[in-house]
Amino acid sequence: MQLTEDQKAEIAAAQDQSSQTRRATVSALEDILYEPMPVLDHGFVRVIDYMGDDAAIVQAARVSYGRGTKKVSDDAGLINYLLRHRHTTPFEMCEIKYHVKLPIFVARQWIRHRTANVNEYSARYSMLDREFYIPAPDQLAAQSQANRQGRGDVLEGEEAARVLALLQDDATTTYDHYVEMLNEDADGNVVDEGRNGLARELARMNLTLNTYTQWYWKIDLHNLMHFLSLRADDHAQYEIRVYADAMLESFKRWVPITYDAFTQYRMGATELSAAAMDVVKKLLAGDDVSQETSAMSKREWRELMESLGREA
Repeated sequence: MQLTEDQKAEIAAAQDQSSQTRRATVSALEDILYEPMPVLDHGFVRVIDYMGDDAAIVQAARVSYGRGTKKVSDDAGLINYLLRHRHTTPFEMCEIKYHVKLPIFVARQWIRHRTANVNEYSARYSMLDREFYIPAPDQLAAQSQANRQGRGDVLEGEEAARVLALLQDDATTTYDHYVEMLNEDADGNVVDEGRNGLARELARMNLTLNTYTQWYWKIDLHNLMHFLSLRADDHAQYEIRVYADAMLESFKRWVPITYDAFTQYRMGATELSAAAMDVVKKLLAGDDVSQETSAMSKREWRELMESLGREA
């Protein structure tokens, strides 16, 4: 990811500003405020603003006027309890705002999470940058034969080279046509005085989905955890997972006690159905149980055995 000199100057100016406040601030998050965390080839995630901290969650849960308890261990115990028992509203008291640069096809997957406030760069008013996501060779995989939503073996040799060339050529060609239809340069100047350019809202429809867009994305902590539990998971698509991974770092800096509870009770946990719990109880009792006698489907059985570290 390359930043222009203007962008670097804008970030430096924002970081140089400071204000006295009585609001809760988190020094670890302040250290990276406005700083872009590179993602993919041209993308980034950066924290623009935030509200609240771990103490705000505790305060909301106890409905008190203070900042929680005097012992961090007590706050951690309460936050663990809240997450463990899915008491979600105290986490809604904290909010965070991100500036994200991402490929359009990732944005269209991301927007399915309808619990955030979003304002996206508008190609009706401005030109999109000449930047496209081209997968790294180790991410250029064939369609999985076992999972309709997953990837199979990585493409190699001439086949991989051909696909990469097609992705690059298609993106470049359609962007060239985009500029030609607009009849203007990146600064908005008319290129050919002898003809009219197509309206920006129409010219954009020819662009490929790996073209980069940007948005501001504001969300409360409860819904951020839901987003991250799905998108930072190993089963998530790689191109959105790397954004979630970058956001996990800011999450850890912002509310470290909640982050530890989240990794314990969400990311590192397994939810069991009633049938699965019955199987676990029988296994602990030493009973002989199989998929056929478990009232579970083959897929459910396989997933349970994998989570228990047993042969399916």
